[in-house]
This record gives sequence, structure tokens and C-alpha cells, in this order.
Amino acid sequence: VFARAVVTPVRSHAEDTEVLAVVDGADGPEVILPADQYTTVPGTYSLVFGQGEHVARIGAIRSHDPRDGTVQRVVEEVYSGDLRAAARGRLTGYVYPTPADAGLEATDVEVPVPGGVAPAWRIDPAPSEEPRPAEGIWAVMVHGRGARRTEGLRAVPTAQRLGMTSLLVSYRNDGDAPDAGDARYGLGTTEWEDVEAAVRLALDSGARDVVLFGWSMGGAIVLQFADRSDLAARVRGIVLTGPVVDWMDVLRHQARLNRIPEAVGLLGQWLLSNRAGRFVTGLAAPVDLRALDWVTRADHVRVPTLILHSEDDEYVPVGPSMALAERNPELVRFVRFTQARHTREQNVDPERWDRTVRGFLRAVLAAPRPGAPRPGRQA
Repeated sequence: VFARAVVTPVRSHAEDTEVLAVVDGADGPEVILPADQYTTVPGTYSLVFGQGEHVARIGAIRSHDPRDGTVQRVVEEVYSGDLRAAARGRLTGYVYPTPADAGLEATDVEVPVPGGVAPAWRIDPAPSEEPRPAEGIWAVMVHGRGARRTEGLRAVPTAQRLGMTSLLVSYRNDGDAPDAGDARYGLGTTEWEDVEAAVRLALDSGARDVVLFGWSMGGAIVLQFADRSDLAARVRGIVLTGPVVDWMDVLRHQARLNRIPEAVGLLGQWLLSNRAGRFVTGLAAPVDLRALDWVTRADHVRVPTLILHSEDDEYVPVGPSMALAERNPELVRFVRFTQARHTREQNVDPERWDRTVRGFLRAVLAAPRPGAPRPGRQA
């Protein structure tokens, strides 16, 4: 069960946060929720309710009463549905359900992939008379396991300030793109091919180069693309938020979290990585977990990479991200966040996330490309 669950796509999410009440506050409606490790973290989030059909944007904490175990937060916007009638919901890291809700003009794009087309959003930067360091470079944004393209909308304004066109992609088994033949995640070892197709479309559409953004499993996908794709030379930089850089470490952590005996967890890893396990996992081919261990393979990271990761990430431990940066300090920079838990670094501190990413990319894009002639030297 453990091995199969790891590679089985998430088709629906439990709405496990009780909506206790919606009341009128000084500046508009406010929602009262049970106080827990997620609802009491500062920042802006979405509250999804009505079996995933409706979304409200939840903001500042107005009050937190530990005595009765509740927290009261501002309702910034209700995009659809009647939140006052909702009994339960799910607090999520994405903030806007569509580009239009984020104030962004998006063009629907179809990326050719095996089995059909994977939908994507293309979002161009606003015209500017001032030169911007990343004009002609596209930001290709890859969401995490169980998420969708909406996860990347938070990062688009950062890309726009640099002059980048953003391409928010989907990939096999995510609910938007066609399913893989075995309807199983490859944990990055198969999905990178769909990202390659998106990068190829960007280059065919006029992009000079690309910067890759990845969240959670999207980080594992991005790293596989940069390692395996023929188009990897066109990647100028990588920005990862709460990434999986060592799946074996994540599997050990999840086994401990679910109180699974160590021997059972090791058996789960064996089933995932060996052909004999396909009858249990449903995988068409085993997953090479060693290829997904970037701590051991730190010297294989050849692209300037920024990792933003919260120390209290409950799903993907921060340790491997730190270790990767320590083992490859020339190319990998690690920035520690707090309180954000999994992939909510930008929710908790959007200004710091934006400032860090823009500073990193400005430096990377200003540096000469590897192999390019230096000023004053003949090619």
C-alpha cells in the first residue's frame, strides 16, 4: 500500500478543515477556523470548499484564541460559491484559481505530449521602456505532486518584473494533461519529457533561453530535465521551492511519519525501484531512485540553482536541500525559511521570496554563459 500510494496520482483532496463560522468584521467578512499547524500560519492562502468546486482567498489573522482552539482570518475574496454555507474546506498554498483572478492576462497554449496535448498558460510581461535583464527569456513553471498550474501563479509577477514570459505547464497524470499509459507518477523520471516538450514550444515561440521554476515534485522533474534533456543547454537558471532532491529521504521520512516499520519502508523502496514490484505498484517500469538522489549526485548539477525551503517542511525534509547546497556551493544556493511548512514559503513571506529570486536571477543572467567568450577576448 505504501509503495503504491507514492506513485498513484492524487485525484481528489480531503476537505478536512472545519468552517466554524463566517462573521462580519470591521473591513468585511472573516472566517473562523479550528486553530492548527496550518490555519495559524501567517500569509495569504486559498480555502477550497464544496468538493473542490469553490475557492475563497484567506488573508490576515484577526484573532487567535488558544483557549477555545480557534483562529479568525480575513476573507479577502470569494471567487465562487457561498462560503457562509460551507461546512468544511481545505486550506491550500495556491492563492488564485485562475490567471484573471490574479490580474494576469493569459493565453491558453497546447503543448504536444504523448497521448495528446498538455494545456499551459502563457503570460507575457507588460511592455516597458526600461531594459530588463531577462527579456527574451521564458520562465517555465512546474507544479508539484497533487497540484496544478495554479501553483505557479504566485511567481508570475516576479518573472514579469524581470521581463520574462511565463509558461505554466501541466504534465502527465496531473488532471489537466493526458494520463501516462500506466496512470502512475514517475516521480520525475518520466514527467521531465513533458517539460521538455514545453521548453521546446517556448524556444520555437521565440524564447532565447529558459529559467525553470519547480515546486515540490516539480523540483525533481526540473532537475531530471536539466540532467537528461537535449535542451538542457538552454537553461540559464533553476528556482526550486520546497523541492524533492532525494526521493529516498522523502520515503524514509514518510514511512516514519506514518509509523511504518523501517523494514516495510525499505521494502516499499525496493518495490518501486525493481521490475518485480510492478505488479504491486502498477508502474510500467521501475523508478530509478538513485537517479533522484541529488545529494549523492551533487556534482551533476550544472546549472545555477536557487533552493528556497522551510525548516519545518512536514512532507519534504529540508536536510537534503541544505546538503546539496553544501556539496555544490559554486552552483547551488540555499535560502532557509521558517513557518512555511511545505511549499508555502511565498505565502508566508512573499516579499522575501520575490526579493531573493529576483536578486539571484539578475546575478545569473548578468554572468557570462558557460563557454561564452569573456569581454576583451576573441571567440
